[in-house]
Amino acid sequence: MVKTPVEKPLRAANEVLDLRLAHSPDADDAFMFYALATNKIRNEQLKFTHVLEDIQTLNEKARAEFYDVTAISFHAYAYLASSYILLPSGASFGDGYGPIVVSHASASESIRGKRVAVPGKMTTAYLALMLYERDLEPLVVPFDEIIPAVVSGAADAGVVIHEGQLTYGLEGLNKLVDLGEWWQAETGLPLPLGGNGIRRALGPRVIRDTARLLRESIQYGLDHREEALLYAMQFSRGLDSSTADRFIAMYVNDWTLDYGERGRRAVQLLLDRGFEAGILPERVEAEFA
Repeated sequence: MVKTPVEKPLRAANEVLDLRLAHSPDADDAFMFYALATNKIRNEQLKFTHVLEDIQTLNEKARAEFYDVTAISFHAYAYLASSYILLPSGASFGDGYGPIVVSHASASESIRGKRVAVPGKMTTAYLALMLYERDLEPLVVPFDEIIPAVVSGAADAGVVIHEGQLTYGLEGLNKLVDLGEWWQAETGLPLPLGGNGIRRALGPRVIRDTARLLRESIQYGLDHREEALLYAMQFSRGLDSSTADRFIAMYVNDWTLDYGERGRRAVQLLLDRGFEAGILPERVEAEFA
């Protein structure tokens, strides 16, 4: 069981508050947080200690409020809404693309009844998969081991996220379905994958200042793309710079700066569909800082 850290004591007016900020060790998140991580932007009263962990681990730790600011899957948010509020920037959307179900099988083959590797049952990739097809056997596998699991035959198919969406073909695998493409055809909206949550207990002022700094960090990366890309390449897991830049552009863009009305509507629709399908235990209202 994850142990919740001890609450910070009330601070004096001039005391710097150190917030634990957690995100995935991926090129897109690194690009997004580049300016904060390298002190290109700063705040006199807020300091951020960056922690990198895979999204399933972050989802699990968020249930214990382990981190002050954390990347979370929108699927996981359904279980976290009472303790975290969504920051208005920092989301990843699949605008006509998203997690991809891959297999050795031909593109026309169904995944019904198959053993499918998934990157965690709290991920949005898993929720989208369940909305697409419930009659299958999910096999939880670390996200970076899903392609090897399919290649070896340990799984019949797998849902790939992160850079695997661009590299699965190099392993001789075929796309069975792009869940982001399917979702857009079903709803006319982008597929909301993950966002950043901040602990409600931190209070309005800290939440407001953190929201501003996150937006500034994203904007800085977009405005200084070459240097932000160079930093993000440390987390690209072997991608060349052109492919890494393409991947970052997929998930750090105008949607990331601000959800907008369509983005917020997409988040709510995803949560509503999950509840209506019996995947989520209760209806959850998405709330933004």
